[in-house]
Amino acid sequence: MMVVEPSLVQNLYTSHHRWLYELLRRRLSNAFDAADLAHDTFIRVLKRPQEFQGEVHERSYLATIARGLCIDHWRRRQLEQAWLQALSERPQAMHPSPEQRAIIVETLHEVDAMLQRLPQRVSDAFILAQLHGMPYKAIGLEIGVSERMVKKYLAQALMHCAMLEAELDGLLIE
Repeated sequence: MMVVEPSLVQNLYTSHHRWLYELLRRRLSNAFDAADLAHDTFIRVLKRPQEFQGEVHERSYLATIARGLCIDHWRRRQLEQAWLQALSERPQAMHPSPEQRAIIVETLHEVDAMLQRLPQRVSDAFILAQLHGMPYKAIGLEIGVSERMVKKYLAQALMHCAMLEAELDGLLIE
């Protein structure tokens, strides 16, 4: 990992934090989320330092990182809202504890991120099989591939799920 000169990041932060925060606050309509994402943007800058050719390039770089973080933020919110909606339809006695909720939401985010890394057809096949319970032949017709390809897609998706499970087990054990 490349070591970043602290003064370079400090100068970038001092020069652009307020601008970035205001940009995010307008985009998110929430000061707390804007502050969090501005902070996360500068953390990413620390992890992937750049050479800049002036203020325009600096702001463009920061805005690009922030845009990606906003998209992730909105996806996470949408996923959480869908889960909370599904949870609200269950009897109160069947609701998980706050700790279980946090684990479930984090696992949903990890699965969503895993699905985003897969090719579109693989992801579609997995969702149709796992969430909608469709048979392979129907999935093939839906996404325009043979039943044999559906089997390959599902094997690929399940391999990614197994890798994700191993990663999560490693995080939970340590």
